[in-house]
Amino acid sequence: MLEINLHMYHAVALGAIMFWVGRQLTSRIAILDKFCIPAPLVGGLIFAILNAILYTANIAIVSFDDTFGTLFNTMFFTSVGFSASVPALLKGSKAVFIVLAGTVVMICLQNGLGGAIMSLLGEDSLYGIACGSLSLIGGPGTSAGIGPDLEAAGAAGATEIALASAVFGMTCGSLIGGPLARLLVIRHKLETPFSREHRSTLSEEEQMTIQKAEADSDEDGKYVTDGPSFLKAFLLMMLAIGVGDILSVLLTNLFNISFPSYIGGMALGVIIRNVMEFSHQKFPVKEMDNLGNSALNIFLSMAVCGMELWQLVDLAGPMILTLLAQIVLIFLVSYFALFRALGGDYDAAVTTAGFLGMGLGTASNAMVSMQAVSNKYGVSKSAYFAVPVAGIFMDFCNAALIAVNINLWS
Repeated sequence: MLEINLHMYHAVALGAIMFWVGRQLTSRIAILDKFCIPAPLVGGLIFAILNAILYTANIAIVSFDDTFGTLFNTMFFTSVGFSASVPALLKGSKAVFIVLAGTVVMICLQNGLGGAIMSLLGEDSLYGIACGSLSLIGGPGTSAGIGPDLEAAGAAGATEIALASAVFGMTCGSLIGGPLARLLVIRHKLETPFSREHRSTLSEEEQMTIQKAEADSDEDGKYVTDGPSFLKAFLLMMLAIGVGDILSVLLTNLFNISFPSYIGGMALGVIIRNVMEFSHQKFPVKEMDNLGNSALNIFLSMAVCGMELWQLVDLAGPMILTLLAQIVLIFLVSYFALFRALGGDYDAAVTTAGFLGMGLGTASNAMVSMQAVSNKYGVSKSAYFAVPVAGIFMDFCNAALIAVNINLWS
């Protein structure tokens, strides 16, 4: 068998090419856009499938140096830390804190359920994390970023399992969120904006509410910037990555628990962002988001390209069973617990739909679910604020709790 090894520069070029291929396909194939499947996931999966075909045919196998992938991964998670604005959280309504608390509970429940099922089936409980909050609440970016930590702890092929689970979760998140809200509206006979106002079209203000929320969640959103602002964001990120790595080492030595370098970067990002805001210094929000999204796109494309799909065969059964159980779990929590905690009204129904979409996929899936409900019953302004703001802090909580789980279970 021919072995093709790409060095780190070729690997970055491959990631960029497959990301571009993915963007072309997602812009032309409606079903990919409908279910919010990320472009780097699509492009990378094409290469991974081709690589798997060559491998199973005993023709060739392609591998590459992912040194730059590690850097891009750390950049992405550091940008997540920079997105956590405490003033924005404090300005939020009660719904923001309920959704965030619900998310933390779901992280624990998803990993607990996943670990329990995998253990009962005779598999390593760490695979339960790969089929739990890592892939579902975390999405493909977190799956590719933390999957190698599971593999280092002994769960071979965990990255491939997590990425496959993330695709499954994103699809289900887009499909189930809207129908759940409809069920709540009908079952509880909720009063909706359209039923109150007796009209079937969105007002200009409501359209603006949706458009603003979509723009905030759109990775291709346009904004005006300048050289100094972009440089400021870049320098802040490099500072957080460097000092954050030292912080991770100190935390590891202090608590005798392995903290990945990106945990320190995330923590420094939170500190720097909020110190600047409380001292009334201008923080380059859009520039930092753009740096993080760019790093995520290339990193995710590289990670998916490197998937060894043949490793999924042995764990396909336990993975599918665990994911089906996860869908039942989040549906029950959303329907019986979160909806009631949010007040049991129409705003609660829309927020619950967004929570389920985000709990199985990404912020984009949450937006798809809430928009489908809003177009039918009317806009919930509180939902369009609560879900995205809670989502900002969700990734930070998820990464931290997963790190604790890995140390406890390995």
